[in-house]
Amino acid sequence: MVRKCSIPPLLSNLVIFVLVAAAGGWAQTQPDLPHVLILATGGTIAGEQGEPGTLGGYEIRKPIAEIVAQVPELKKYAQVETEQFSNIASAVITPEQWLQLSRRINAIFDKRSDISGVVVTHGTDRLEETAFFLHLTVKSEKPVVIVGAQRPPTGISPDGPINLLSAVRVAAAHDARDKGTLVVMDDRIISARDAQKRYARSGGFSAEEMGVIGIVARHGVEFFYTPTRRHSLLSEFDVRDLTSLPRVDVQYSYAGSEGTGKNDAKAVIVATTGLSPAERAYYEALQRRGTIVATTFPSGDQVVSPPQTRDSFPIIAVKRLLPTHARILMMLALTKTQDVREIQRIFHQY
Repeated sequence: MVRKCSIPPLLSNLVIFVLVAAAGGWAQTQPDLPHVLILATGGTIAGEQGEPGTLGGYEIRKPIAEIVAQVPELKKYAQVETEQFSNIASAVITPEQWLQLSRRINAIFDKRSDISGVVVTHGTDRLEETAFFLHLTVKSEKPVVIVGAQRPPTGISPDGPINLLSAVRVAAAHDARDKGTLVVMDDRIISARDAQKRYARSGGFSAEEMGVIGIVARHGVEFFYTPTRRHSLLSEFDVRDLTSLPRVDVQYSYAGSEGTGKNDAKAVIVATTGLSPAERAYYEALQRRGTIVATTFPSGDQVVSPPQTRDSFPIIAVKRLLPTHARILMMLALTKTQDVREIQRIFHQY
């Protein structure tokens, strides 16, 4: 004789809920996921080899829609939209294109309240420079995440797909708000102010000391620190109506140098650990003609103000900024003021 076993309604409902949750892996449904927009600019992450699966060269031509389609795991973390901003090598990106990219991202955040964050795919040669420019000019508390690859998607062991997945996870994370622009490479979350390309292979992006502010782990996106220097919403720079930026040059100091370079720049960033008397005379001559001079260590690790030889020729003290980053901040500072004391205040705050 077969006995029928009746399950109480409450227990039955609980069993059904557990089975459904287990089948779905406790995942969010697609409509509940954050919206992330990916803006593609090109770079190795969009590379395509003539001989796939080799160590050979490549051309930058893969569209972002195709790149995203090859990372189906993205659907677990965000509702992804794509936009092809450009498809070029980052070595040819210009300040005018920085302005265009910043304006586009600001417009997205202004018009699309549903967008949780923006990811920018980018070549690694100039990735750290574009990231810092956006860090200072995107006027939103929402995250902008810059990502690239050191190997093309058709190559052996490409790093682009996992980097893109990590970037989208960070852009979708609520904890990524109010941290400005972030560089996400090799599961590291790096503040754009401190991001550096140290070498041209996987793991090549890092930062000094506290610049790595978090990680992307299996269990989720985890932040350890928050940038304290002014950026994004707290930035005084508004480039939405600008079509060009003042010219600022970077020059290197070295043994035997007497100062070199073109003399038509509005300002010069000198990468140096100390100027020789001949170099000081050269830069003072530039100052007499109205050029602003700033110095920083080549490594960006300067933490002490450079000695001033004369009050009439003050040198801007740059602390803890790469020469290329100092150039970007100087370009933006010059859109606000020509006063050396005000520019020094800007370099202290950003």
